[in-house]
Amino acid sequence: MALSTATASNELRFDTGRICLDLLTTTHPEERLDSVDVLRAWITGSGLVPADTALAHADTGWLLAFRELRAQVDRLVRCRPRPGVATYDLALARVNDLARTAPPAPRAVRGEDGRLLRRLDGPPGCAALLAAVARDAVDLLTDPVARAALRQCEGDNCPIVYLDTSRGRRRRWCSSEVCGNRERVARHRRRAALARA
Repeated sequence: MALSTATASNELRFDTGRICLDLLTTTHPEERLDSVDVLRAWITGSGLVPADTALAHADTGWLLAFRELRAQVDRLVRCRPRPGVATYDLALARVNDLARTAPPAPRAVRGEDGRLLRRLDGPPGCAALLAAVARDAVDLLTDPVARAALRQCEGDNCPIVYLDTSRGRRRRWCSSEVCGNRERVARHRRRAALARA
C-alpha cells in the first residue's frame, strides 16, 4: 500500500491503516473523488492494483459506485451496530453484497530483470475493485481487535477515522505531519501569547 500524507485539499491520503478507511479520507477537507482521473489515482495509490495497471476503461459509473460504497462504509464505521437500525442494516447489506464479487486476480510474472512482479490477470472491472474494498471493510468490521483500534482524529474539524497500530495505542491524530503539526503549532502560539500577556 502506498503511504502519503495530505497537505493540500486535492492530495490523496493512504495513511489510515486500511484501504476502506483510506477511501473515507477522500471526503476531507472537501470532495476529492471529483473526477475519474482522481479515482484512477486513488485506485492505484491505495494498492488495489499494481502501479502500471491500465484503468482507461474506468468511467463516471465507477466514480458513482465508489462514492456510494464510501458512504456505506462510513455509516458502518461511525455507527455502533444496533439491531433494527434501518440505515445501518441497509449499509451492511450493501457492503456484503459488493463483497460477494471476486476481487481482481493477481499473478506473479517475471520482470525484465528477472524479479517477480505482481500483475493482474486482466483489466480489473469496477465490481472486482469494489469487492476488494468491501471485503476490507468486512474484515475490519468483523475483527474485534481491529475494530477496537479504530480512532477518530483529535485534530480540529478532522473527521478522519484511522486504525491505531501505534505502540501503546496512544496515537491522537490521523497524521502527525498534518493534524499533529497543526496542534503543535497552535499549542506553541497559545504558550507564546500567554508569555507575552
